[in-house]
Amino acid sequence: MTASERRAAVGLAAIFGSRMLGLFIILPIFAVYADQLEGSTPLLVGLALGAYGLTQALLQIPFGLLSDRWGRRPVIAAGLLLFILGSVVAALSDHIYGVILGRLLQGSGAISAAVMALAADLTRDSQRSKIMAVIGISVGGAFLLALGLGPLVAGWSGLGGVFWTTALLATLALVLLFVLVPRGQAVAAPDRADFAVVLRSPDLLRLCGGIFMLHLILTAGFVALPVVLQDHLGVSRDQHWLVYLPVLLLSVPAMVPVIAYGERRRQMHRVLPAVVLALALIELVLALGLASKWLIVLALWAYFSTFNILEASLPSLVSRVAPPQHKGAALGVYSTAQFVGAFVGGLLGGGLHGQFGVSGVFLLGAAAAGIWFVFAMGQSVAVPQHAPASSALPKG
Repeated sequence: MTASERRAAVGLAAIFGSRMLGLFIILPIFAVYADQLEGSTPLLVGLALGAYGLTQALLQIPFGLLSDRWGRRPVIAAGLLLFILGSVVAALSDHIYGVILGRLLQGSGAISAAVMALAADLTRDSQRSKIMAVIGISVGGAFLLALGLGPLVAGWSGLGGVFWTTALLATLALVLLFVLVPRGQAVAAPDRADFAVVLRSPDLLRLCGGIFMLHLILTAGFVALPVVLQDHLGVSRDQHWLVYLPVLLLSVPAMVPVIAYGERRRQMHRVLPAVVLALALIELVLALGLASKWLIVLALWAYFSTFNILEASLPSLVSRVAPPQHKGAALGVYSTAQFVGAFVGGLLGGGLHGQFGVSGVFLLGAAAAGIWFVFAMGQSVAVPQHAPASSALPKG
């Protein structure tokens, strides 16, 4: 990478990571702190958790198109300002509806497509996969950090303090955008024909369906997991990081060899259904094994291990399956499916928690993973023959 490309990689990864940290940080704490809010019910708690996914999904592509017309940096800046506004609204709210509005505003700053497009603008084709990998690592790091940082911040400053922290993170990202990230010249964005190609590809649809199911399971799970830690493991809510942190760290040794095997032998399309089936079984264990504390801890380790494997492998499979000239469109549809899954997961998870308790939420996860397993069995990863496999990654 050139010096300019390294600046772009570091700056965009920091922007993306800090924003995703702001979105993720309430996941491990909201379900057990929402009782501070007037009007709180399990359904509305789930809606608040997943609300950002709705506006993210609706505005992802429009923000990308606006960045082609107005420029990447102005659109990214506008998205970060919307995120800050949403964080402030949520921080000042003492009613659950105010927090839901804040989360919708946070999600309306849908800058993912514009950030990826700017990354494409600022790098050569030969270096584009590297900058995308750096951005991807920042998202994974943000998720891990959020699970540890969320309970700590909430313990120190309450729910409002968590949202003020998200506003601070977005402000930092805004500063980095103008201080660290070079200006770029826009390149062509996918047109409607590109999206039609994606929607006609069974393999790409399976992968988009997979990320939908994964984030449905994840968001629904965080309606229940904080309650499990508090009520079944007896861990006070400001100490939940003492469970999340070691479980997540121990999930890495389980994740790395599985992904390495699948990538080295080009068998990821066969590894994927096996891991999805394991996730379905883990959800069943969580639904039925809440009487045993050790079984809960073991299931949590397995849960995060399988999640990390799937979250890391799905984008790689999309990149392989998509024709090179349509990768931008493919990852746009993929991201939209991910955010819709988060919204649906929060809504269904909250509703089921209110009706059937935490076991109902985990049974939803088991059913979703079971359906995913069925359609993942048909997955292939044949690289298109009409273009080289090393072609450019998304352009917006």
